[in-house]
Parts: sequence; structure tokens; C-alpha cells
Amino acid sequence: MNKEQDKSYIFVKKNMRHDIINKNLFVKNRRLFQKKLKQNTIAIFNSNDIMPTNADGTMPFKQNNDLFWLSGVDQEESVLLVCPNNKEKEILFLKETSELIAIWEGAKLTKKEALNTSGISAVYWLSEMEEKLEELISKCDGIYLNKNIHSRAASKVQTRDDRFRNMISEKYNKEILEVAPIMHELRAIKSDTEISLLQNACNITEKGLRRILPFINPGVMEYEIEAELMHEFLRNRSTGFAYQPIIGSGRDSCVLHYIENNKQCKDGDILLMDFGAEYANYASDLTRTVPINGMFSNRQKAVYNSVLHVMKEATKMLVPGTMFKEYNKEVGEVMESELIKLGLLDRHDVLKQDPKNPLFKKYFMHGTSHYLGLDVHDVGNFDWPMKEGMVFTCEPGIYILEEELGIRLENDILVTADGPDDLMKNIPIESDEIEDLMNS
Repeated sequence: MNKEQDKSYIFVKKNMRHDIINKNLFVKNRRLFQKKLKQNTIAIFNSNDIMPTNADGTMPFKQNNDLFWLSGVDQEESVLLVCPNNKEKEILFLKETSELIAIWEGAKLTKKEALNTSGISAVYWLSEMEEKLEELISKCDGIYLNKNIHSRAASKVQTRDDRFRNMISEKYNKEILEVAPIMHELRAIKSDTEISLLQNACNITEKGLRRILPFINPGVMEYEIEAELMHEFLRNRSTGFAYQPIIGSGRDSCVLHYIENNKQCKDGDILLMDFGAEYANYASDLTRTVPINGMFSNRQKAVYNSVLHVMKEATKMLVPGTMFKEYNKEVGEVMESELIKLGLLDRHDVLKQDPKNPLFKKYFMHGTSHYLGLDVHDVGNFDWPMKEGMVFTCEPGIYILEEELGIRLENDILVTADGPDDLMKNIPIESDEIEDLMNS
């Protein structure tokens, strides 16, 4: 019995909360990725850090999504090398488990488990990486390294990839190439397996909404609603929220990223809820706005139906070939008509407006759609035409601060050759559906 086999009966990796993802997904992803690399280059991906809080505390671990997309490995201190010109075209380096680690943290992946997860047969411990890296880099012409170049990225915290880049740049005289544009292109198109995982996340989100609608009443606290959602998500094998939830009542329904969720819900007010379950690292993203007392007022219903109309019209445009610039322009025109109907804009003022600063932006100041996938604001380029397999949110809103009335609605839409496929089509959205469920 070799060393690896001898340890396997002592250290058994915990079962994942979600169903096991077929390793063929990651095998196919790496095959697509390798085709994009220049000749005689290697690509290196690092897992994310476990981030500290205070004293000996740490934040929950969240894997680097590029590494996960290529390998399925959801463990800290992991490194993936893709080297098409080498005999071992794919190599994983993992943290080696021990009795101490197994007792305090739980056992880490064995080499056999890593193979079963990723389909990669060349698995080494991190202690072996330096020597292997020297050998591979000495033979290559360039090195692809990862970096967060997401359009919304704002963090100044140095990542494990950043530190690794500094080390490589100082130690080796090789061309550094950016891997992020390749990953953005590939991850933007979802495979059937990924669509199934996204659908599962959406289905769990639906269960959360159906749980909370009868629970919402005057006097309930926003954080109690958040707690009910978390309960439903966890009992359905989600790891929790895909992003920090927004449960904003009254005036805070007009605050786009209100996350305090600490007020009491009052009779007659509106409640805007933006939340989504995560499943197997894939995100869902839903927004519903409901009357706290279970019945929309005439004004609330009028604004609600205007937003719903814009959403339905926008969804129709999420088809192959649509360009975001034209999409946003057309959505803006539909929104203008609704705002005029609601008495919020004057038709004559709209005709005289500055096209670069349209008046509707006073009441609808954010974009209508963003990419969705492993990240809630997933990678992708807004200058690309929409393609089959892309998944977008559709989330118009009208925010009338002077009336303390904010309405936003949001579903997740798959672009297909046959038209938009709403992954949340089974989730209640019509105003009478909402009222019926709240009063059931």
C-alpha cells in the first residue's frame, strides 16, 4: 500500500453540500481554454486567499471562480497549471492534508479525489511546486497570469494572484500575458451543465420568495425576512446568499444598495427585496417589490405595472445579435413612455432633453442588465453582441424618492436561438399573484 492509499482511510474529504458536478464539465472547459493560448506558453491560476478578520478569525472561503471553472476544485491554497506543450498538459498543486489539519479543519482533497473532481491526473502537493515550476518556465516563451480586470472591480486588496505575479516577474525574464480576456470570453457562454446549476439556484430562490410572502406583515423587521430567506436557502443545499441581500422598506426602497436591513416594516409602505441563492458556486439574482400590508395602493400598483411592462419589453430584446448600446437606448425609450404616463415626466420636456443626459435617469439611474454566472456580476464585455448561452439579469426600476416609493423587478434570462428563456418564469411576479400569496 503506497503512502497516498495509506492516508485515504484516515482522511476522508467531507461530502459537498451540493450534488457532485460531473468532471466532464471541467475537462471540456480546459479544452476550450487551451485552444486560446499562444504556442509554447503556460497559464497559472491561484486559489483565493482565506481573508482574515480580527485576532484569529477568518472570513468564509470563496474560491477564485476562474480556477473553479477550469478544475472544480473548491479548496484554498490550490494552484492550476495549464501547459499544452508539456507532457503533463494540466497540473494541480494542492495543500497536503495531515492529522492536525484533519482534526482542526477537516481533511483536504486527496490526489484521487482531486482527479475525480477535476479530471486532472497530474496532481502534486504544493511542496513540489517550486521545482516543477522552474522546469516548465525554463521551456516556455510566455506565462499567462490571472488578474481581476472586471469592469466593476474596485478592491485595492492584494490577492494571491497579485503576489504570485510579482514573484514571477522578479524571478523570471518571460513575457507576461493576461489570461482574463480569454476567461471572460469563455465564461460568458454557459454550457448545459452550467445552465442546470443556475436553474437550480433560481429554483431555491423561488422557494425563498414563496416562504416569505405570507410572512411579510406590518411590524416585521427587515432582518427577520432576511433570516427566513437564509433558513430556506440552507435547507435546500444552498451555501446561502449569492450576494448581500437588500431588504429595503419605505424610503429605503429607493436606495439602490441598501443592506442594513434593520428597520421595522410599516403599514402602507412598499418593500423592495433584492436577493438570490447560490448553488454550487453559481449565483441567482432576483428582485421583487411587495406591499407590506398585502395590498398595493392604486399608486403603488400603477408604478409596479409600469416597471413590469418595461421588464417584459426589455426581456424580448435579450436575443442573439442584440448590442447593449441599442438595447439600453430602446429600454430607455420604453421607460420614458411609462414615466410620462405616471406623470413623472412631461412629454414636451422629453422632446427638448439632452440626448446625452436623458430625463428618465432621474427615476431609473442604473443599467437594465448584467452578466450572471459564477459571479452575480459575471465576467463579459458589454461591447459584444449577445450570444446564445449568455445569461443576463433584466432589472428595470422606478425610484420616486419624494414619494418614498421604489419599485424594481428582476429575473434571470438565458439567451437562446429560440428567444429569451426566463430561468425564473415560475416565480410569481404579476401584482395580483403577489397579493394572493401574501394573503394566503
